[in-house]
Order: sequence, then structure tokens, then C-alpha cells
Amino acid sequence: MLNLKSEINSSKNYFVWTIGCQMNIADSQKLENVFDNMGLGKSDSVQDANVVVLNSCVVRKSAESKVESMLGTLKSVKTLFPEKIFVLMGCMVGPKTDDLKKRFPYVDVFAQPQKIEPIVDFISNKMGIDSEGCLESITVTPDVAAYVPIIHGCDKFCSFCIIPYRRGREVSRTIEDIVNEVELLTFRGVQEVTLLGQNVDSYGHDLQPGNRLEDLLSAVNDVEGIKRIRFLTSHPNDMSEQIIKAVLKLDKVCENFLLPFQAGDDDVLNSMRRGYTNLEYRNLVDKIRDYVPQATIATDIIVGFCGETEAQFQETLDLIQEIRFDKVHAAAYSPRKGTISDRMMEDSVSKEEKKERLEAIWEMQESVQVEINKKLIGQELEVLVEGKKRNKVFGRTRNDKLVFIDTDYDKTNEFVCVKIDDSTAWSLQGTISR
Repeated sequence: MLNLKSEINSSKNYFVWTIGCQMNIADSQKLENVFDNMGLGKSDSVQDANVVVLNSCVVRKSAESKVESMLGTLKSVKTLFPEKIFVLMGCMVGPKTDDLKKRFPYVDVFAQPQKIEPIVDFISNKMGIDSEGCLESITVTPDVAAYVPIIHGCDKFCSFCIIPYRRGREVSRTIEDIVNEVELLTFRGVQEVTLLGQNVDSYGHDLQPGNRLEDLLSAVNDVEGIKRIRFLTSHPNDMSEQIIKAVLKLDKVCENFLLPFQAGDDDVLNSMRRGYTNLEYRNLVDKIRDYVPQATIATDIIVGFCGETEAQFQETLDLIQEIRFDKVHAAAYSPRKGTISDRMMEDSVSKEEKKERLEAIWEMQESVQVEINKKLIGQELEVLVEGKKRNKVFGRTRNDKLVFIDTDYDKTNEFVCVKIDDSTAWSLQGTISR
């Protein structure tokens, strides 16, 4: 609960609340960096901030509901502190904002994804701050790991997805620009970067030849100081043999793939406009594992898509059981206004059926992960320590396994060799061996 009676600091502070994908996190990090360069201080709460930013997500109804709840809270705050500046950015904000302005008249600025210029201009004018040069700055937070967007937008137009309507068509950054950002991040202490895109494998299709994802991976691999490179999210249609070979060949690129399949039945996949079949997806996974046997594979799934029958859902369960993913992100289908499925299809699967299907996936996947992780007991794995979680030191392996380490020493941003002593479906536990 917010303490609405607390007094705002005399200094100029900001608070950024973020929900959604890694791209949203990267956008928030960039905005925070600009705020820092403008001389604003970072606050941990709404009540202590002069500027409050909500970075929104509407990919799922549950995420949109959380944003709306936060916006409802801000209405009461604005009544008590009308001088506060409220900003709504991210995927809730489309090209037209008339409806949002009517629903949330107490919000001062509405900004589409990645469009931070209107935010900076409004704040600098309102607060009398010189923002010249601030927008040229990039994300340089001294974290252990950092997200680096490499391509914005999406051209796929899956029938269930709102992203192309909110983030626009695909636009790739240049390799030179990305490498410069990674070099600056390493200067600030970052040892691991994740290259981001709604459809990361299509990177460079709008650039000159020789500027595809495998070329970018090679260029970033040559950056002195960077130790690990990840990339996500992939699309099965654009996961080329060249990308897979780059993962095998380049020593800093981690052997970890996020490859959504969304549904196991071909008719459902066709309705989703995914552009591949169950068999084609399986063949792609086989190719990845043939080239990179040690690779771990995660996936995304939507249950209860329009018209999905119990028999069709069983195809999804069969795929999970047979492929044995290291991680599964599953969500129930929820109609998104303006998407193809919302306009042309019926949301015919009940909430109860969707819930039951989600529980079936989680139950099956938990048993798979228990078996996979148990095989790692006794092995020594290299872990990059990220900090503390639940008062325990934790980090991740190259294969994106979460490891809790039995130590009292602060090893943040260090690589340590950990002997795995125990495991659960969700994490590994061990001690530093050397």
C-alpha cells in the first residue's frame, strides 16, 4: 500500500515501474540512464518521486490488468500531489492516444515503445532541466549482465499478437552501433550481454548483406572484456543453420536457445499464423542438438487458443514430453484488441479449461526438469554470480541454469566453479569448488 500522506522530497527524483518482456526492461534501463544524465535521482517508491513512469505490457490480459491497477493507484496520488509528473509508456500506448487520455486524464505523457523523446522533452520543460545531449546516451548501468536491443518491432503478425501494432515493423540497428554499446558496457563492468529482439533471428534482413545475426554474434564475440553472449527471442522460421553454427563456433556465445513453438497441433499453428508445422519444429530442434549437443532449449506455449480441442492440446503435451525442454513459459490465450484473432476468431475455450491445461503443462514440465537437473548433481559448472536472492548468493551457468551457492562471501560479478550438490525442478544448489 502507498503512503499517500508522505511528503515528496525537495530533490528531483524518478521512479520507473516495469512489467513485461526483456525489451521493456531494456527500454526502462535506457530511460533511467537518461534521467540520471538529466540530474534526477532514483527513488524506490511512487510517493518519493517527482516523476513516475509506468512501462506497460498488454501481451497478456493479466499484465494489462496490473498496469490498470497501478494507474488506478496513481489517480489518488495525483489528487494529493498534483505537481507530480505521471508517464505511461510501452505497449499499452498505440499510435492514437485519445482513448487513453479519456480513461486516464491525470497522466501527463503517453509514449509508445522506445519513444522516449516526448518524455524527456516534457520533463525538461516542466522542471526546467537542460536535457541537451541526454538522448544520445545509452544503457551503461554497471550491472553484471545487460540487455542490448538489436532489432525493434516484428513483421510476423501472428494472429494472437499485439506486438507489431505497438512496436511497429522490424528495424535493425547497425553492427557498429551495437558493438560500440557492448564495448561501453564492458568498460562499466558488464561481463554478459543478451541481444534482444521480438524476433531476434531476423536481425539484419533490412541491412546490407553480411549483416545478419551470425555476423553480429561474431562481431560481439570479438569485443574484449565480454565473457558471455546470449540472444532471444528466436522464431523457428528464421533460425538458420548459420546461426546454429555460430553458436557452436563462437566461444562466448552461450549454448542456450529460446525457441517458442506455441502449440503442438498443425491446425492450431495455422490459425496462429506461425508458418511452420509440428514436424518442422521437431526437425529444427533435432538440428540444433545435432550441431550443439550440450544446448539447452526453452520455449513459449499458448494454451486454449481459439477453437483448440482437447485432442489438439494433447499434441502440445506430447511435444513437451518428447522434446524435454529445459524451461517452458506457458500462458492461457487472452484476446488482444486489434489482433487478427480478436477480429476474426472466437475465444471458445473456457477459462476453466485453459486453467486445467496450464496445470497439466506445469505438472509435466516440472517432472521433466526434475529429471534433467538431477543429472547435473556431482558436476562442476562455471557460474557467473549475479548477487543475492532470498538471502542466498546466486548466479547462472552458460546454459542459463539458476544456481544457488553455499557461501558467505560476496562474489558478485565473479566467475566461480561450483560443484552441484542438490537440485530441484527450478534450480541447482552447490558449493564453490575452486
